Amino acid sequence: MKISDFELYRDLLQRHSGLSLTAERSYLLDSRLTPVARRWGYPTLEAMTLALRGVPETRLVEDVIEAMMTNDTAFFRDMRPFVMLRDVILPEIVRKRGRKRNLRIWSAGCSSGQEPFSIAMVIRELQPTLLKGWRIEILGTDLSGQMIAKAKTGHFTQFEVQRGLPVKDLISHFDETDDGWNLHDDVRNLVHFEVFNILDTMDDLGLFDLIFCRNVLTYFDAKMRSTILSSMADHLADDGFMFLGDGERIDEANTPFRMIDERAGLLGFADQEYNLTPQTQMATS
Repeated sequence: MKISDFELYRDLLQRHSGLSLTAERSYLLDSRLTPVARRWGYPTLEAMTLALRGVPETRLVEDVIEAMMTNDTAFFRDMRPFVMLRDVILPEIVRKRGRKRNLRIWSAGCSSGQEPFSIAMVIRELQPTLLKGWRIEILGTDLSGQMIAKAKTGHFTQFEVQRGLPVKDLISHFDETDDGWNLHDDVRNLVHFEVFNILDTMDDLGLFDLIFCRNVLTYFDAKMRSTILSSMADHLADDGFMFLGDGERIDEANTPFRMIDERAGLLGFADQEYNLTPQTQMATS
């Protein structure tokens, strides 16, 4: 691919999604965008690139963005954050918020829904005891309309449920179908899905007690990461928590957060004191 064509797609992704496409990953353009060109009737990727230099259809630009997004996800990905959620964070929130009994959780960049549904399964199992009588809202958002549409179905293939989902949760929360597995409504109805770009204003989203933004910020440059984290901080309760992905780190000097538990990717506000101790035991393997 010519340098000028690479720069076109790099700038297009940056402008519409904030994603940072480096030269080292330029090879993805051919493999991911050639099928898009064919669907739109262009004989070659170069022909579609030429069209994008003019005044392209909005839907074509959206298809290009969606094709370049990394939608890799899994149930209970890395497990430890969900252990921390159940054994430490939710008991701490109950201790502090026992009178209000409201809980709002945001799963940003949720792809096809495995992360917010994993959160919902943890919540569902605690509703008869720890969270009895609580009003729970889980919001899952993603830039990809295709992924959000899939998430709303609550249907997953055999391959998808085999990626990270413990057998006990598969048995407890899913029904088998001819072509995969359907999530039970009592879990599925805990999650509301929306198409949302985290570069846009978050004012309409409201305030959250927990934000999961795992394996999302790694695709942005340092300046954009700081901007997104600052915006999310404005929509996180003063005593709320945030989870990043495995291995993701923050520049504490340029964000309101500090790392509480690196292995879980758990963040809290730098000006808050935390004394978090496990309340139950849950296998981490």
